[in-house]
Amino acid sequence: MAEYNSAITSLYDNIWLVDGVRTPFVDYKGVFGLVSPTDLGIKTAREIFRRTGLAPEDVGAVVTGCMAQASFDAYVLPRHIGLYSGVPVQVPATLVQRVCGTGIEILMQSADAITLGKIELGLCVAAESMSRNPIAAYTHRSGYNLGQVDFKDFLWEALTDTAIGTSMGVCAERLATEYSINRGDADAFACESFDRALRAQADGFLAGEITTVITEKFELEGYQTRGIRLPRGLEGQKTDNHVRPSPLEVLAKLPAVFGGVQTGGNSSAIVDGAGAALVASGDYIKRKGIQPLGRMVAATVVGVAPENMGIGPVVAIRPLLERTGLGTDNIDRFEINEAFAAQCIAVERELQLDHARVNVHGGAIALGHPLAASGVRLAMTVARELKHSGSRYGIASACIGGGQGIALLIENPEHSG
Repeated sequence: MAEYNSAITSLYDNIWLVDGVRTPFVDYKGVFGLVSPTDLGIKTAREIFRRTGLAPEDVGAVVTGCMAQASFDAYVLPRHIGLYSGVPVQVPATLVQRVCGTGIEILMQSADAITLGKIELGLCVAAESMSRNPIAAYTHRSGYNLGQVDFKDFLWEALTDTAIGTSMGVCAERLATEYSINRGDADAFACESFDRALRAQADGFLAGEITTVITEKFELEGYQTRGIRLPRGLEGQKTDNHVRPSPLEVLAKLPAVFGGVQTGGNSSAIVDGAGAALVASGDYIKRKGIQPLGRMVAATVVGVAPENMGIGPVVAIRPLLERTGLGTDNIDRFEINEAFAAQCIAVERELQLDHARVNVHGGAIALGHPLAASGVRLAMTVARELKHSGSRYGIASACIGGGQGIALLIENPEHSG
């Protein structure tokens, strides 16, 4: 594929994923339905400092991600996440947007800043409220013509790439045709995703990366109090709530959404959630005596034809492996975002991956896909799984709406040279 020639790959020297944490991922219009993504982000940022014991004062930059402007103060989401989590007022904050690759992108940008000697420690936070995506009109300031009040559902309309005039779901159906993926294949993939996630809940693996969200206030001296308010009577949300038994016979009864193999049951779940991580230099890790979660080895981002957006992980993973001198057989675990079952199956088939090494604790079909936050989960989960299984290398990857792919290579520090 010609796109490989344009891949941007960063090779990292002694840069570390310190740790990560996320909220539970909660179904659309559920218990997080009225919570601002800013406050979900603040919650995870505060938790990552609590878990690691590191001081917010050590942070040199705050890098955040959020796709939809889901509150009227969305412009200042990066700044508020930094300030209300205790990062000093003089530390700058920025907002990153790379659609489904945003969560990985914020880790890459912090690693790049460390490589350039700008910072030693970066706070990376991504948050998404799918529930609060607006019903919007972008032309109303020019006035209304008779019968032309043009309000639309941002969450639904944003699924369509206007360059090609089709939705991302239709792009997944193109891959289903190209790779001879039938409805049974897609449903079986989804069933396995749910089964793996159920096991990961039962054995406590998922609990290890989740912080319980409760009703609480976020105080900041001299400024307005922020916070999270859950529905009355709910003490706290501890688990991902889209994970459920989903046998094949149930999935098989669901109607196709895009006229092919994709249904609501074998596509990524619409959820709200946030994730946070700290990225640090080797000197900082050594000075603080930290046992990090993983070593960031390299990362790649690359464009692909918009109509082929679902194959993005292939186009990112191949040059990543070429630049690092590794092959797919060297990669013990893959976390590939399950935007759609057909899309993820196509990636597995094109790369000839062993499904037993892919999304071993379930993926976005079962857990959900809160756009910007998913990449943080992918990276954190694969790093945690490497330690859990005693394996060496893992890749977190995602396809990206508009036609891109992104991939991050992580090494278990217990195997790092």
